[in-house]
Amino acid sequence: MNDWKKWRKLQRADLVARREAIAEKDHDAWSAAITLLLQQGFSTLRKNIIGSYVPIRGEYDPRPAMDFFEKNGATLAIPEVTQKNAPLCFRKWWREAPMKQGAYGIPVPDNTEQVSIDAALIPMVGFDQQGYRLGYGSGYYDRTLASSNPCPLVIGIAFEMFRLDSVHPQAHDIPMDFIITETGIYQTVEKELILISSDKCAAKKPAGNQ
Repeated sequence: MNDWKKWRKLQRADLVARREAIAEKDHDAWSAAITLLLQQGFSTLRKNIIGSYVPIRGEYDPRPAMDFFEKNGATLAIPEVTQKNAPLCFRKWWREAPMKQGAYGIPVPDNTEQVSIDAALIPMVGFDQQGYRLGYGSGYYDRTLASSNPCPLVIGIAFEMFRLDSVHPQAHDIPMDFIITETGIYQTVEKELILISSDKCAAKKPAGNQ
């Protein structure tokens, strides 16, 4: 595709508008399904440092799942934009953590301890059959993953209705290790999404894109 930037911009606007229009009962049901899949399929994360996010504009809310992981021994973190066009900084987060307004008006932890994450839950505006994510266009996650050594386990999250044939990936795009929608857990295997059971996922000891 010649003008992939324009295509992504138009897709992004359409998908976000559609997400914000999802009926509350559907959003709640789909979110509950994703939370259960996270709990059942990724039990190995219980002792890890997990990067999560504060939901905006109708995104899946990961906080119920994060409560579960924290109660079972995980340390939680939220990303912060500290410098334009630089990798994200992850800071410790818990329900009562002090917060401040960060970039794009998104709340971030207020100067809590900076940590290196073992796994990242990443919100997706859309995703494709190859496991690539359509984000908001700022590139912060791609820069963060590209600069991480080792790279954390990357779990993209979106509702199934935002699956696309292709996001027209570019050289800088990094595929998700796993993608979770309300319909199931999908693993990226040789640039193809493969549906796997929660039990099979939980039995794995997956590493990120190292």
